[in-house]
Amino acid sequence: VYNAIIYASKKDVLFVHAAGNDGKNVNPDKYPNYPNDFENGKEIADNTITVGASSWDYSENNITSFSNYGNINVDIFAPGYNVYSLLPENDYESLSGTSMAAPAVSGVASLILSYFPRLSAQKLKSIILESGIKVDIKIDHDDRESIYLDSISKTGKIVNAYNALILASKSKRK
Repeated sequence: VYNAIIYASKKDVLFVHAAGNDGKNVNPDKYPNYPNDFENGKEIADNTITVGASSWDYSENNITSFSNYGNINVDIFAPGYNVYSLLPENDYESLSGTSMAAPAVSGVASLILSYFPRLSAQKLKSIILESGIKVDIKIDHDDRESIYLDSISKTGKIVNAYNALILASKSKRK
């Protein structure tokens, strides 16, 4: 898997990866979740975004209790709670999980690339991470004292498509 991630990075492919639903710290030295872009504690490529799940509630309950987290391995959070989703046989249901959150980030990436198709995977990742909305409220997490989101993720942010498009348009001019 590591070779595939490195190969994809060389071919300018962006991976968007669901962090998992165990409610655990998935930093490489704690409870690693695969696939990931770390081998022997070192990041091996810069083309992977790992996504945790947030809820619709912009309060201390913003991060779902089931979402994996990690200030080294989880890059950003996205809506992953009660997402109205497709099911087999033309059915629908509200589902929750980081596998609901990761497609939101993939959608933002696709939206950006539809306007700026020449962006590299690395630049696209940078735009998505930089343009997220910073969560500056303390959140309840893991039956511990309230903490800030940047202590359980790299960016402390939730994905934002509007901000990402604005940042992509500015970076395109440079």
